[in-house]
Amino acid sequence: MRSVTCSMSVSLDGYIVGPDGDFDWTAPGDDVFGHWIDEIRQVDVHLMGRRLYETMLYWETAGQDPSLDDSTREWISLWNPLPKVVFSTTLSEVRGHARLASGSLAEEIERLRADPGQGEIAIGGATLAAEAAASGLIDEYRVMVYPVLVGGGIPFFPRDERRVDLELVETRTFNSRVVHLRYRVAGRAVP
Repeated sequence: MRSVTCSMSVSLDGYIVGPDGDFDWTAPGDDVFGHWIDEIRQVDVHLMGRRLYETMLYWETAGQDPSLDDSTREWISLWNPLPKVVFSTTLSEVRGHARLASGSLAEEIERLRADPGQGEIAIGGATLAAEAAASGLIDEYRVMVYPVLVGGGIPFFPRDERRVDLELVETRTFNSRVVHLRYRVAGRAVP
């Protein structure tokens, strides 16, 4: 069965965006960007909410910029053909290799887990990730902790007062002072 992962950047005080909606502090250095490229290679499908989908639309046309470096072009070559499922109540259509979800998050994950394939099912976006976490659908949390305190905003983890025990799988400190933490939900088998 394929693993469901949640991988996002977070400030040291636990927010994915600041109180003003800004997340410019998450701009990755070369070492962190290389890590994101390695991680996306393991993904077979990416689930996201409307806001993340609209943010990531940038990549659909970014490849037309002749000044892009090789690593950015590599990201585009991996991201754009990746199948994406968008959860939205306001969008009537999506572009690229995306489709609108036809069922609930739990139904989509159940269907995707049943599909053949070895790659991960990645979840992105605070609202969708919070829903998946509250339903116990996430197998791994991957947290890229940035050395900044933003003082509020949208939290990485939902505040649902539900305890989830985690097992540390991996840590890595980057030259840019960013720390990657990878945790598996305790008791879950490794797919």
